Amino acid sequence: MKVGIDGRGAKWYRGTGIGTYTYQLISSLNDLDKINEYLLFMPQTSITDIPFNRNFNIRNITEGGSGNFWDEVNIPNILMDKDIELYHVPQNGVGLPKEKKCPFVITLHDIIPIKMPETVGETYLRIFNHEMPDIVSRCDGIITVSQFSKEDICKYYNFPKEKVFVTHLAAENIYRPLDSDECYNLVQTQYGIYGEYILYVGGFSPRKNIIGLIEAFSKFKNKYKHDVKLVIAGKQGKSYEIYKKRSIDLGVENSVIFPGFIPIEHMPYVYNACKVLVYPSFYEGFGLPPVEAMACGVPVITSNVTSIPEVVGDSAIFINPYDVDELSEAIYTVFNDDKLREKLVIKGIIRSSELSWRKTAKDTLIAYNKIINS
Repeated sequence: MKVGIDGRGAKWYRGTGIGTYTYQLISSLNDLDKINEYLLFMPQTSITDIPFNRNFNIRNITEGGSGNFWDEVNIPNILMDKDIELYHVPQNGVGLPKEKKCPFVITLHDIIPIKMPETVGETYLRIFNHEMPDIVSRCDGIITVSQFSKEDICKYYNFPKEKVFVTHLAAENIYRPLDSDECYNLVQTQYGIYGEYILYVGGFSPRKNIIGLIEAFSKFKNKYKHDVKLVIAGKQGKSYEIYKKRSIDLGVENSVIFPGFIPIEHMPYVYNACKVLVYPSFYEGFGLPPVEAMACGVPVITSNVTSIPEVVGDSAIFINPYDVDELSEAIYTVFNDDKLREKLVIKGIIRSSELSWRKTAKDTLIAYNKIINS
C-alpha cells in the first residue's frame, strides 16, 4: 500500500487539536508501520524531530506565506505520483486536490461550523459552507474522532455510515504526573501564578463557554472564601476583551489570569500544578484537554453534552454547561472532597491510558485498507 498524506498541519498548526493530530498520526504511523510506503507533502521547513524510516518519503511544497492557517492549507496539493493508492488530508479535507487520481480520505473532526456557525471565524465558515459539500462528495472514506461526530457527519451530509471510521485521539506522551515542586516553580517563574488555581485550556471561541466559567468561578469564590485563581490559557482571540470585561464586572479581575498561548513544552507543568481542569464546552467533536489533564493525574469537570462523555467515560464530574450554578457547585465539591479528588485522579489516569496514538494509528491503517479495498 502506498499512501500520500498532507502533513502541512503538523508544521503550521502544531499545538492545536488539528496540528497535534496530524503530527501524532504521522509519528505513530512511522513507529508502527515498516511495510507500507508513505509520501508526505510538507513545507520546506518541515518536521525535524521524527526519525523517519525508509518507507517514509517527503515531498516539499512551497509555503504560501499568507499567515492564515486556513488560507495556507487551502493550497491544493498536486499529486504527481501515479502510484499512490490513497491520499489522506487530515485537516478537515481543506486543500484536497480537485483532480482525482486515487481514492481520497479526509479526517473531518467535527461539523461545528454547521452546528454553531456563530462560534467560528469567517474564513473557516466560508470554507465549510462553500467547499465542504464538494470535498465530502469526492471522498471515498471519512475518518473522524468520535462516534458522536460520525453520527453528525452521516446525518448532515447523507454519507454512508460504513464509509466513516472512528479513530479516537489521545494525550501525547509528555502528559503524565510530574514532581509537584518542579511544576509549581515553573508556573510561578514563567507565568507569575501563585497558589491554588483552576485551569481552563483551549480556544477562546464562544462555544467554549468561557463566560459561563467566569460566572461560575465568581459564585464559587464568594462561597469558598480562600485565595484561588482561575487561569484561562489559550491564544487570546477576538473574544478576549469580552471575557476580561466580564471578570471586571463581576469583581474578580484580579483572580482571573489570561497567560495567553502556552507552549507545548510547558503544558504538562501547567496541568500538574492546577487543582482541577474545568472544560465546560457547549460542543466538541472530541476535546483533548480533559484527556491531557487526566493523563497528568488532574481531576476534571466537564460538560455532559456532545462527544465529551464518550471521550472521558466515567472519569470526570459532568455538568450541564448551560447551568452556571451547577458548575460552581461542582468546583466547590472538588475543592472540599479529598476522597472524590483521589477517585477522579485514579479513574482519569486509567481512562487516559486506554487512549493512545498507537491505537489511533492502528485504527487509521484499518480504515486505509478498507477504503482501498472497498
